[in-house]
Amino acid sequence: MRERKRLEGALATEADLERRAGDISAYFELAREGEDVAAELKREIDSLREVVEKLETDTLLSGENDARNAIVTIHPGAGGTESQDWAEMLLRMYLRCAERQGFETVLNEYQAGEEAGLKSATFTVSGQNAYGLLSSEIGVHRLVRISPFDQAKRRHTSFASVFVSPEIDDSIEVVIKPEEIRVDTYRSSGAGGQHVNTTDSAVRITHLPTNVVVSCQNERSQHKNRERAMKILRSKLYELEIEKKREATKKLEASKLDIDFGSQIRSYVLHPYRIVKDHRTKVEVGDVDRVLDGDLGPLIRGYLLARRAGQP
Repeated sequence: MRERKRLEGALATEADLERRAGDISAYFELAREGEDVAAELKREIDSLREVVEKLETDTLLSGENDARNAIVTIHPGAGGTESQDWAEMLLRMYLRCAERQGFETVLNEYQAGEEAGLKSATFTVSGQNAYGLLSSEIGVHRLVRISPFDQAKRRHTSFASVFVSPEIDDSIEVVIKPEEIRVDTYRSSGAGGQHVNTTDSAVRITHLPTNVVVSCQNERSQHKNRERAMKILRSKLYELEIEKKREATKKLEASKLDIDFGSQIRSYVLHPYRIVKDHRTKVEVGDVDRVLDGDLGPLIRGYLLARRAGQP
């Protein structure tokens, strides 16, 4: 079914490109006849350019797990409310990014901050090439702004980390022995109605050999939360194993550096000027609001092009 959906999408894209090419040819014909269609022609060409850039991005996603769904985890760095609020902003950015791509998202675990923002969040993004696109986001993200929590209106720098692993299905076997895990249950927090707040339905699973911890509180029943948490755990353990096989352990550890100065992959500057800069690829975007609203296209594309060239 996944392959069928991919092929149907490819056929639909081909038909769309053919239609767009026909429309542009028609506008050129009208222009030759003396019609003023410059504005319409520019709009069609700009729209076609966006489609072609997206297609080019898709051609860069040929990794072993690029086509899979993605499991994304966000943690704030040191700094209390500032960093927790920044982590919340990143969560919104990625959810909006997924929406722009036509992906589906499920919030698996969410721990609210004490005053604002979040302490941690894990969500699943489902769609073709979700992991391939979002793997570009692994690392530390830095925000520079005038703090809304500082009465003196001083400039603050905040950090948050993002980690992404591919969601694996039943076609890949990951053996987890019962004695290797510890399962804890607790009451869910946050939105969800009376039921989630009055029963110990939330589940936290610790994989003792690797110390990988996953949580799920989204579902109403403990059984469903445990099932989803085990799926997330299998995916994370699989990602660890893939990293070992590729001898890329250093890259994995680099993505878990101290969430602090000098370790960021990207900076989002809101003051004294406005710019988003990726420190790995040197790609810069001036429209910060558009990026924070989920338009990560230029940044992701820059990363994938650099990855193909062997740079990151």
